[in-house]
Amino acid sequence: MTTSHETGDFAGATFVRASFRGATLRFSDVSGVTMRSVDVDGLDIDSHDLFMGSLYVNGVDVVPLVDAELNRRFPGRELQQSRTPEGLRDGWTAVRAAWATTVADTPPGMVDAHVEDEWSLAQTLRHLVLATDTWLRGAILGVEQPFHEIGQLFTGAAEMGVDTSAFRTDQPAYDEVLAVRAERQQMVTDFLATVTSEQLEEERTDPWGSDWTPTVGDCVRVILEEEWAHLRYVRRDLALLG
Repeated sequence: MTTSHETGDFAGATFVRASFRGATLRFSDVSGVTMRSVDVDGLDIDSHDLFMGSLYVNGVDVVPLVDAELNRRFPGRELQQSRTPEGLRDGWTAVRAAWATTVADTPPGMVDAHVEDEWSLAQTLRHLVLATDTWLRGAILGVEQPFHEIGQLFTGAAEMGVDTSAFRTDQPAYDEVLAVRAERQQMVTDFLATVTSEQLEEERTDPWGSDWTPTVGDCVRVILEEEWAHLRYVRRDLALLG
């Protein structure tokens, strides 16, 4: 029997001889958690924000090790933090080529398949349309309504105050998804082809309303981070489904 706890505040709590075997944590805060004398065989952690902090295992911060291994598995990923136009262009070329391989290698019958509580390939491509619209068309270029209607919103968008009326609720055909995705990829390619170092330092407003003031370069780096992260998710899930 599976028990679901949608909310709960266990900050500062201590668990002794408790069993979390097979438990799943989503959208939960486990920062600063201390584990001692625990059985972690098969423990699976996936955190998009992993590289913003530290994670100690037996006294070793494993974040740099994970980062290096992902760079080995995904050549070109190391350029997602580049500070130069040339580096960002090369990083974009690498991730675009990696995505082309994954899309081409995915059988038609698998494009809508998904692991429980995760997005399919088609949904992921729609989310990357949203990411490009948000950070290139919206933040960088200042388009007043930057979103394509097939964009895939993230969990909690409505609660953040995002106007969801601009987005379709039906599932678009995969060919349409591919066409819009290709258009958005070309927009990034065209922008990076002429961007200068000076333009990368120009400040913009966070499109999601935080007090962060990103530069144009920051916005491009967010696009690259989204691309590499979701490529990893899709390849991980397709391998599980395969």
